[in-house]
Amino acid sequence: MTPTPAAKQKQEVGQELEPLSFSKVMVALDASEPADRALAESLRICDAQGTVISGIHAYAAQLHDRRFRQMEGGLPERYLEEKEMNYQREVHDDLITSGLNLISDSYHDVALETCEKAEIEYKRLSPEGKNYAKIIEAVREGEYDLLALGALGLGAVPGSQIGTVCERVVRRSPVDTLVIKDPKVAIGDGPIVVGIDGSELSNGALRTAMELSRRTGAAVHAVAAYDPYYHYVAFNAIANVLSDEAGKVFRFKEQEKLHEELIDDGIAKIYQSHLEIAKRTARDEGFEITTELLDGKVYRAILAYLDKVGASLLVIGKTGVHADSDLDIGGNAENLLRASKCHLWLTTTTHTHEFEVVAEETTSWSLEAEEMIGRAPDFVQGMARKAVLRFTQEKGHTFVTSDIVKEVMGMMMPSQGDDADAEPLALVTWSDGAEALLETLEPHLANNIRFRAEKKARRDGATRIMAEHVSPFLESEPEPEGLSWQAAALARLARVPEKVRDRVKCHVEDSAREQGSDTVTFDLAETVISDIRRTMCPVPEEED
Repeated sequence: MTPTPAAKQKQEVGQELEPLSFSKVMVALDASEPADRALAESLRICDAQGTVISGIHAYAAQLHDRRFRQMEGGLPERYLEEKEMNYQREVHDDLITSGLNLISDSYHDVALETCEKAEIEYKRLSPEGKNYAKIIEAVREGEYDLLALGALGLGAVPGSQIGTVCERVVRRSPVDTLVIKDPKVAIGDGPIVVGIDGSELSNGALRTAMELSRRTGAAVHAVAAYDPYYHYVAFNAIANVLSDEAGKVFRFKEQEKLHEELIDDGIAKIYQSHLEIAKRTARDEGFEITTELLDGKVYRAILAYLDKVGASLLVIGKTGVHADSDLDIGGNAENLLRASKCHLWLTTTTHTHEFEVVAEETTSWSLEAEEMIGRAPDFVQGMARKAVLRFTQEKGHTFVTSDIVKEVMGMMMPSQGDDADAEPLALVTWSDGAEALLETLEPHLANNIRFRAEKKARRDGATRIMAEHVSPFLESEPEPEGLSWQAAALARLARVPEKVRDRVKCHVEDSAREQGSDTVTFDLAETVISDIRRTMCPVPEEED
């Protein structure tokens, strides 16, 4: 039986899963180091038998021809003589008719030689047209298992995170996509980290990570991340605009208490349960994996973990548990695509655990239970439903009653009780050091981080907010190697518009190195940013 492409594999209840297949792989070529690494990694992880690797390089001949014709009138004076102009047209016609094709052929020749040494069949694809569009067109027509490409191409400059071709391709790719970030790193040089959120795509990511572990020998780490601070910020913001009467209609205190308990107790337990299921699934496949529950802004928490363990690859679903059908890429996936230092594997492979399939097909809900679960907030309702189904199956029931829902919700939110009897939240005070970190921020950013720091202090059981409660929310990027950034300097950098922030950051770090400093201070960052605006004018006004 011919294996189905990985992105299209489905599970039937009671049917043994086929191994994931990587026998039909496309690699985007451009003679850059990331593209070379993409080919090398594809050869390492592809199937031992029957694999075909297709290299693709698109060249936009018609675009080049059109641009040249448009620029003819602006050429220097020596080209304005008809004889010289005709000669230049002939030269350019040679480039269009044969030159660009020869360049593509040279890329393919190198790739072919590499594949022949590995005894893997190689095919050439050299379409004419926009690079990203032709890559996606070829992927869709060829039913590939995997697309591999570099995050950056020949146009990379210091500070670049991701190229336009890569970003456009990743958004549109209908198959698993491997993005090479560091051409010097091979998959397996560090652990493979997989992001788990309970979605079918994250389940598929776990299967992919285990299969890659079999082929590379890398350890697998599974992480689940949730943000317990966001809703605390949101409810405090709402409290500032609701009138007393509106607050009663909205039942603000009850809503706030429900979310407090749900975020602090329920969601943490749900995500922890996802990790336990991942561990159990891996053990069934003969794997022992490392798991860790992370809290904070999700993509930043994962970035910190990747740096901590020295990951070589991150495997995540292209979208997450809250995705709708029109979403091309999830917010966390997009941020990780840009900021991750290690390679990134964005999977479209879905998998539903067999016990969840059985639970969905064999379990019925009472009207009262459906009504009760329907009262859960939208953002958590899907996860709560899964938790109830798991509990029902573990107890051997096939009918969900309101009592079962209450029991599960009680385990998720054990502190629920009468609002009138609830203990008021203890007051927290701010240290001078913590206050100082907020002084350089715009008011709306300072308020946001103030609430997050307050929430973190409460979670730590502290009644006084210290600098360490604030700093995690100021570190917009992992610290660059060899340099440390003061929190106030990072906060100043965060006020620079995102589209030029990386470029400005490079200037600041260059200035620090020129001064022989291993620390970027607020004063240094402020001086460099001011100089850039005054002399070069590439930095717009700070974002509101």
